[in-house]
Amino acid sequence: MPRLVLIRHGQSAWNLENRFTGWWDVDVTEKGAAEARAAGELMAAKGLDFDMTFTSLQTRAIKTLNLALEAMGRLWLPVEKDWRLNERHYGGLTGLDKAETAAKHGDEQVHIWRRSFDIPPPPLETGSAYDLSQDRRYAGIAIPQTESLKDTIARVLPYWEQRIAPALKDGQRVLISAHGNSLRALVKHLSGISDDDITSLEIPTGQPIVYDLDANLNATDRYYLNER
Repeated sequence: MPRLVLIRHGQSAWNLENRFTGWWDVDVTEKGAAEARAAGELMAAKGLDFDMTFTSLQTRAIKTLNLALEAMGRLWLPVEKDWRLNERHYGGLTGLDKAETAAKHGDEQVHIWRRSFDIPPPPLETGSAYDLSQDRRYAGIAIPQTESLKDTIARVLPYWEQRIAPALKDGQRVLISAHGNSLRALVKHLSGISDDDITSLEIPTGQPIVYDLDANLNATDRYYLNER
C-alpha cells in the first residue's frame, strides 16, 4: 500500500523571532537543522525509505529535506521543487512581530488573520521590502499579495492531484518537506478535516507525519513517527 510522509521544516529564524514569515525566504536555525537531521535519523531507524521527494521553493523546507535525506544516506533521491508547496502568503503581516501586531490591532483581529479559514491578512503593499516580484525563482508565477488558508488549499490540492498522487498510485514511497499551512492543506484533504477544525490543527516543526494509504489514496492511518 502507498506510504506518504510529511514533514514541516525545522525551526526557522523567524519562528524563533516570532515573526510572520509566509513567502519570505529565511533559513533554519541551528535547532531547526538539528530537528531535520533527527527526523532523518528517526525515519532511517524506523525502516522508512523513499523513491520520490517533494518540497517548496523556500530555503527552510529545502534545507530540512536535504538534511533529513543526508541523515538517511539518501541525498541522491529525486527531488521536485514547486512554489505550490510554499507557505501561505501572509501579505502585509510579513516580517511583523506577532506580539507587536496583536498589541496594535488587537488579539481578536490577529487571531482572525492567523486562524480563520477564508479571511486573508491585508495585502502586501506595492514597493514593500518583502516584495518578491524580482525574485528569479518566481519568474512567470502570479505571486499572491496575501492568502487565506482556503487560498493556500486552492493551489496545493491541484499540485497534489497532478504530481504527488500519481507517484503514490504508481507505487512510489513519497516524502514531502513543506510548511505549516501547505501541510494543513494536505492533512485536511487526506483526513477529511472540516474547515473549522483544520485552522486549529498544529503541526510541529521537524516531526515526520506518516500516512498509510489504500490503493485509492484514502488514509487508513495517520500518526507521528516518534509516537510509534
